[in-house]
Amino acid sequence: MGKLTVRALRAILMLVLVGTVLVQVGLVWALATDPEDGSLPLTPLRLITILGLVSVQVAVVCVWRLVAMVRRGTVFSHAAFRYVDGVIGSIVAAALVWFAVTAVNAPGQREDPGVTVIMAGIGVAILGVALVVLVLRMLLTQAVALDGEAARMQAELDEVI
Repeated sequence: MGKLTVRALRAILMLVLVGTVLVQVGLVWALATDPEDGSLPLTPLRLITILGLVSVQVAVVCVWRLVAMVRRGTVFSHAAFRYVDGVIGSIVAAALVWFAVTAVNAPGQREDPGVTVIMAGIGVAILGVALVVLVLRMLLTQAVALDGEAARMQAELDEVI
């Protein structure tokens, strides 16, 4: 991974992280203030939004750590699995949050249930992304095993020489 690519990815990740934190702080502040002062009522959609932002933040932190491991050349280790698992978990959590948004939105779509079906389809697509990352995790498992075997064979070759 080139330096420019890493810097661009880190800039985007930082932008997303700062943006989600600012939105969360604004929502929590609006929900925590006195209702007579014009605060927002706690609605399921606002609570779901805060939880959805947490799942995005977890994914951003995990990807940041994986990028750091790539730059150090340590991504083919067992330590990378916790971050890949974190990404998978956050994607699944985002899908569950999306399904919750769909359920909250569904009663208002009784005349046009197609919107609910489309939203449910988007939730399934989000789960599909989690499955793609799971497949990539399996590839990482194979790469770590091959890297370990190559290191063992190199050590044996060094002993012979």
